[in-house]
Amino acid sequence: MINLIFQNPDMKLIAFLGLMAAFIGTCFSMHKFSGVLPRDMGRDFAHDGKLSAGKPRGAGFLFIIVFLITAVLFCRLSTEMVVYLILVAAAMVTGFLDDCAKAPWGEYKKGLLDLIIAVMVAITFLRFNTNEIYCEILSQSFTIPPIVFGILTVILVWTSINVTNCSDGVDGLSGTLSIITLMTIFIIGNIVGVDESHTYLILLFCICILGYLWYNATPSMLMMGDAGSRAMGLFISIAILKTERPFLYIPVALVLILDGGLGLIKVSLLRFLKIKILTNVRTPLHDHVRKIWNWSNTHTVFRFAIIQIVLSIAVIYAIL
Repeated sequence: MINLIFQNPDMKLIAFLGLMAAFIGTCFSMHKFSGVLPRDMGRDFAHDGKLSAGKPRGAGFLFIIVFLITAVLFCRLSTEMVVYLILVAAAMVTGFLDDCAKAPWGEYKKGLLDLIIAVMVAITFLRFNTNEIYCEILSQSFTIPPIVFGILTVILVWTSINVTNCSDGVDGLSGTLSIITLMTIFIIGNIVGVDESHTYLILLFCICILGYLWYNATPSMLMMGDAGSRAMGLFISIAILKTERPFLYIPVALVLILDGGLGLIKVSLLRFLKIKILTNVRTPLHDHVRKIWNWSNTHTVFRFAIIQIVLSIAVIYAIL
């Protein structure tokens, strides 16, 4: 929007100012408004979950709001991008309402809301993009029937929302992993030629997460809540879809997938098929390494991050 005010604006300067505004705005909002956020009740099922009791939660509401404002002000938004921003806001709002609820929303209710958002992403993506994907392993593009493409997109988006949400259980973990994943996608996007406006949104989003991490690093002063984790997962899925290489989601978000996804698989198999797996493994994995392997929170964040960085470097090298 700001670029429309001036004639022949310096876009690099505007982009720089946008990134600075995103960080300063996030830090200011965390400092000024964290007191009005709901308080965490602690989680009986999580390792050291009670230590979070009393801390402000739902901070994702604040940094997502800052992201949306700075995106509108400093980015050249297409109709497609506007729809995605609305959906990110929707994921944030549904998560924040859950954060504010006295009794947590049920899994089926949250899963249905995530499904609706995922369907909207699939419809929007197919409206503005082709149903062609590129497979790095085979070095070849494939055209997938629109219905099949839409179904696979829904699965990707729903999965990304939920594994990112489930990984949010250690101070700084999900935010750090999401930044690594998003910056990997940012580099991939620049390599394969994704529109600059889309890649700039990734930078804005990461800057806002960094502003949040200023207050969430161990020991945290506030917590992201579903408002942040669900919006992050949604944004990651959109970012990887725009590269036209959706299969790369697996390696660039593998730690998020394993940390948050194994628990989803374990519970689903037990609940619906009465199949028990990973009986000696606590899920999410961040609880297992802290409880069974005696990793500290700092060890968990750094080691999980290191693993994902190594994977990301390998992926980037492979597509150069």
